[in-house]
Amino acid sequence: MLLRFIAVSLYCLITYAPAFAQDTDATSPTTQEATWKPDPKYNTVLERISSAIGPSALNNIVNSEQVFCYQIANRPENYTGYTIDGMAIVGFCGVINQELQTLIKSELMMNPNNIEFNQTENCVIRPQIMLRFVRGIDSTDVLLSSPCHALAFFYAGNITAFNAKPAAQIIDAIIDPLIKNKVDFASPALFNQLMPIGVAQTEEQKALIQKKNEPIRNWQQEQENKKARRAGWNKLKAN
Repeated sequence: MLLRFIAVSLYCLITYAPAFAQDTDATSPTTQEATWKPDPKYNTVLERISSAIGPSALNNIVNSEQVFCYQIANRPENYTGYTIDGMAIVGFCGVINQELQTLIKSELMMNPNNIEFNQTENCVIRPQIMLRFVRGIDSTDVLLSSPCHALAFFYAGNITAFNAKPAAQIIDAIIDPLIKNKVDFASPALFNQLMPIGVAQTEEQKALIQKKNEPIRNWQQEQENKKARRAGWNKLKAN
């Protein structure tokens, strides 16, 4: 039921308008066919996670005022484009609304059946989606990785990764439509915007972003013929 709910309803849980940078609520009759509610047993972030990431990082997640989604990739040495936590921003994939936030927290951070604390995986984390949980001017970043399924937290220069292989199907069901619906990332600083909505609103801004994103396209073409780097933070170790 959960996977069906994600597959049927996820697109209407992502609110963004590429043309105007305004939140919108999409509706569809099919979304009434599948429902999901968080299990009342799992209403607190798992202690192994909360103790590892610290109270400040946890507070941003639990009491987030906004959650932004970015498609990301490993950053090559010659990359000069926009980054988040040292990784290349490939695109902006929406403002995550409350229902999807609840699903992500409940299934990936509160459900002990979906995190493997005592076993590591022999695979390299390949970043796909970064969720930025914002509270005030502070934020905690949460990375979703596939096909080496992991849940990684970034805060104040610290990185904590967990083995999320038991939640592989859930993570894939979340990642795939987010990436499918991503748009080119637009720097809010270029537009004197305070919120990282990442959407160009005029033709002039679109042209500027097209030029700014050229480094992304250049290295993506080069990357097609190269293997992902296997050194650094992305060697998965369960905590």
